[in-house]
Amino acid sequence: MSLGTEWDGPQVPVAGDGGQAATAALASAAYRDSPIEEIIKADNEWHQSTVKAGRMKMFRPNLGEAFSRAVVDRMLAPGRAALIQSFGSEPQFVVEHCLAANNIRRERDTRLAAATVLCGLLFLPGMLAWLLVFQLRTLVARRDDKRAGPLATALLAGFGILAALFFLKMPFGGFWAWYARACLVLPVLGWFWAKRVCESTAKDLRVRWDGLLSGTSVGAKIPEAVPRGPGQTAAEDLRQSLARLSAEQQSNSVFYAGPKGILGMGTRWGAWQLAEDLVPADSGREIHPFRSWDVIRAIHDQLTLLERGPLNTGGFPKPSIRHWVVTPIGEKAGSVSRPSGTDVEAFQVKPHAIQEICNKQQFGSGDRHYLGVQWTLWDGQLVITMLITVTVLHETLRIEVTGHALGPVNPLFTTKPAAPVKEVAKSLKPWENRTIKLPLVGTDEVVRLAVRAPLTWYPPLLKWLGGSLGLPEPFGLRHAWADQPWRHRFMADDALRAATPVLRVVHSAAIKVLREHGVNTEKFGARSAFLSGNVQDPTPRKADVYDA
Repeated sequence: MSLGTEWDGPQVPVAGDGGQAATAALASAAYRDSPIEEIIKADNEWHQSTVKAGRMKMFRPNLGEAFSRAVVDRMLAPGRAALIQSFGSEPQFVVEHCLAANNIRRERDTRLAAATVLCGLLFLPGMLAWLLVFQLRTLVARRDDKRAGPLATALLAGFGILAALFFLKMPFGGFWAWYARACLVLPVLGWFWAKRVCESTAKDLRVRWDGLLSGTSVGAKIPEAVPRGPGQTAAEDLRQSLARLSAEQQSNSVFYAGPKGILGMGTRWGAWQLAEDLVPADSGREIHPFRSWDVIRAIHDQLTLLERGPLNTGGFPKPSIRHWVVTPIGEKAGSVSRPSGTDVEAFQVKPHAIQEICNKQQFGSGDRHYLGVQWTLWDGQLVITMLITVTVLHETLRIEVTGHALGPVNPLFTTKPAAPVKEVAKSLKPWENRTIKLPLVGTDEVVRLAVRAPLTWYPPLLKWLGGSLGLPEPFGLRHAWADQPWRHRFMADDALRAATPVLRVVHSAAIKVLREHGVNTEKFGARSAFLSGNVQDPTPRKADVYDA
């Protein structure tokens, strides 16, 4: 990063990063101007957002304002709770665009605040009168009656006519007469000033929104992230917060939340278990000692060869193969706590601790070890994870393979901006309709933004008056608004097809280790063949929901 007056941040991830579409879709929410309630439609069955109502609807934020503020506060606040990894996306990219959107709106609010003070607060009686009329107009327009719209417009026009008459036929003279005239005129001039400011900002936000979803390079301008002097600690704090976010994204610790599955990886849709007794291959001879880690290490080595095949037909892309430490939490847990201590460094559980968990923590309470092979497909819209665990209890060795799938982000995040339009009847042919374009920022929206502008410098008061967005906890950007992949035929096929090759590689590697250590593998081979046939069942199931 070069020093300068602003920081453009990383561009849209290039091809091969695996998270282009999902990341850009989530980042585009920061620039949206749709109603805040639409975020509720994007929630899935396991993770629910909340819209906290305020005291006055005039101060209510829209989706982009609430989303960008909530994400920045949740992911960069000092002392924040632990986050869930966003597999298939880059959370830092999303947060940077939320910061950039906040900056654009802050610049707009600065100009709107000047318009509000100069044309409104200095002429407070007139501003209050116009606000009262706009509030009454809004209440009338929300009625279900078909005449509500024309009636609301007539109300505003009627007040305008009365104001014009009062301006021309002032009942008193002197200074207060001119002040009263100014109270009627200046708020209107301030509204036109505010409208131009709002229109230009709305165009800028929509260009960025459309650019992210179109795949063009849209930089996130964050000048506050670049220190301009040795005494500026805010920029350094922001840089450290972003670095911490990236480090936590790379953590090898995940959380299992019952029917919700492993948070960030999706629910478990399939499970296959190979469990047989450890019997010596030769009678009279003992089995050569080995541990679970020896089997896992052999499986790891074979899984790295998944992208190779005897035929040049494309096949698997290069997967991510990692050792995971899985911590159990309650289904309704509102927060998570990552492992800490001398065995953890920069959110990473050290290899010797992982090996110890693999060999010893196989029964009872505590964390568990899983070996994971993960593919990020469809530009980050599909994340397939196969997890393998090996346990030895008494004389029984069990190898379990489970499939997890995280589907695409909700279509709310992939919709491009559309110009506001309205259908009206033709003047000469009332039985036919025509479509007319509306301004990007309507009359009521200009009033809302102008009234909110002076309060944006103190967000707690603005949240108290207008409300805010409550993010689903434990929070992670990717899994909070992910749909199931089973409604998409090709995504479902990809998830189901990955299971069979992984299962066979796992079994062949494990059986080879057992044979090398003098174990009779006849039953293991028979059981493996049975599972190889069973895994071809094309029906995904809710494997984490036990019908007991």
